[in-house]
Amino acid sequence: MSNSHLFLKSGFPRAPLQNGLGRYVCQLQRITLKFCKNNGSSRGMRDFIENHLVDFAKENPGIVVYVKPRRHRTPVLVGEYLNGEREWMSCRNSTQEEISKWIDLLKTQNGSSSSLRLRKMWHTDVPSIQGPWTPFLLRSPDSQVYPNEEASKPLDTPQTATEKLIELFRQQQLEAGEETNEVLNKKRAE
Repeated sequence: MSNSHLFLKSGFPRAPLQNGLGRYVCQLQRITLKFCKNNGSSRGMRDFIENHLVDFAKENPGIVVYVKPRRHRTPVLVGEYLNGEREWMSCRNSTQEEISKWIDLLKTQNGSSSSLRLRKMWHTDVPSIQGPWTPFLLRSPDSQVYPNEEASKPLDTPQTATEKLIELFRQQQLEAGEETNEVLNKKRAE
């Protein structure tokens, strides 16, 4: 088993500032597209900038888009979020469709939450004063007489060999008792 999860930040699943309860606020504040004008590994980034960048900027007016040409470097996407976190993604030899998908992913995330180790799968800002719900919460006190033999047995345990033998012995006794009762009834009838 790997211990790489120990190096991840830990936290709880949460929506930033109760996002979505009123209106949705995109958490991506700005995106920077860094690329080389000549390098072959930047071809997909250049195609995306030429064909789709203006449409993306019109569709998402709340996201500031920076285009930064750099010489002899691999293409990079840098997303900066409202909570101050930055996510860096290399787009070396990616097509314009892949870059479009990566940008949509950055747009729908709220920072580096994908690399967050969850302590619990749920979290509440206002825990209950009454305590958690249990199956015994609304039962009548009369049915909760303890120690109770039947309630203390597990439900899914298979029958042991000894219990099977005892059950077979009782069935044989019942069958033998029925036979003797039939014989006695015949004698009485005669």
